Amino acid sequence: MIEVVGVNFKPHGQVYYFNPGNLKLKNNITVIVETEHGLQFGTVINPKIEINPDKINGDLKKVIRIANKTDYNKHKKNLKDGALALKKCRQIVERDDMKMHIIDASYTFDRDKLIFRFLADNRIDFRELARELASIYKVRIELRQIGIRDKAKEIGGYGPCGQKLCCARFLKDLNAVSINMAKNQNIALNPSKINGVCGRLMCCLKYEDECYEKCRQGMLKIGDKVMTEHGEGTITGLDILRQKYKVNVPNYGTVEVDKDESN
Repeated sequence: MIEVVGVNFKPHGQVYYFNPGNLKLKNNITVIVETEHGLQFGTVINPKIEINPDKINGDLKKVIRIANKTDYNKHKKNLKDGALALKKCRQIVERDDMKMHIIDASYTFDRDKLIFRFLADNRIDFRELARELASIYKVRIELRQIGIRDKAKEIGGYGPCGQKLCCARFLKDLNAVSINMAKNQNIALNPSKINGVCGRLMCCLKYEDECYEKCRQGMLKIGDKVMTEHGEGTITGLDILRQKYKVNVPNYGTVEVDKDESN
């Protein structure tokens, strides 16, 4: 295990881990960190936690310092200039009828790079756009096409549960979700039941999976035989969270049995 600090660069953004060094950091304190794209202004979300080194992608970068007033004012200017660059970029895209939607624009803290993120249904040749932007802003330009999950996170909306999308509301890491998680939760593998508005497997399958794993321990499987007060029957359904079975008893019908009663 290694000691790290979790930092994000925008509200509800992904959490990145950094080496805190000897700095005493608290929640919501702003810091300057070293990233592969240069220096960045961020906010501490998880102060000094221990994680498995396997969760670190690439080299662990450092927290350079706690942000001061000068850093904060520079960050505010970067945000303002980024908003102006976003407006300009959208005008160029509209003028040239490019099939892309620019989501946001942001300077790295040291203004060494100006990064634009965009959505597009297909691959886009943006070389001319990048050259025009570079001639206007005199910095390195990077255009990033974001994925369909990121698209849902940026646009927002409501899920089938009626709540605001988890990714847009609180979920920090858009980790891989597998079909096995749906199977483990005994959900019918119907796309309308397990896919979110982005068309991919719902993120809630991921963070709820651990709870289902614990609740499922010691439970029998569909097809197993159990004894009920009406005789022996076959398990036809599981209610994992309520710890109950649906059991078909010959010559009687379907009954509901508690897990503890069947042991």
